[in-house]
Amino acid sequence: MDLTEDQIAFREGMSRMGAAVNLITTDGPAGKHGLVASAVCSVTDSPPTVLVCINRNSFVHDKFLQNGTLCVNVLASQHQDLCNTFARYVEGVDRFAYGDWITRATGSPVLTDANVALDCRIGSLLEQGTHSVMFCEVRAVHLSDRPAAGLVYFSRDYHHLHRPA
Repeated sequence: MDLTEDQIAFREGMSRMGAAVNLITTDGPAGKHGLVASAVCSVTDSPPTVLVCINRNSFVHDKFLQNGTLCVNVLASQHQDLCNTFARYVEGVDRFAYGDWITRATGSPVLTDANVALDCRIGSLLEQGTHSVMFCEVRAVHLSDRPAAGLVYFSRDYHHLHRPA
């Protein structure tokens, strides 16, 4: 796929916008799946809602919609290898064999040592360009007992945000 100059400039500009690294997971009738995403943000606290964007061409896109639930696991610095495991799909590899997982309200996988995990039901959906924009109602919040340094993606690389002492 050839990109236009505007698309190239847009992608470069977006690479300069630091974003939290999130592992988005789901489980249900369509099975257990996960992907790495930075296109996540809060929408409102009444009711608690987050926005999650997933490329419609992703091999797991429809699985999320079929399950109707997801969990936004906000990764910490120690999760960089786990993130890479989920970012590269390898046939036959159980990516959930890595990490310690539990479930909360929706049954979606919650990473126990994520800085925060937002267990959600997918509410409304909007399609824009190549992506689905999912408005997800938070059903349970799992806060790490010991929050660690944050993991962000900036300028096409991982960076660690350390908590003030």
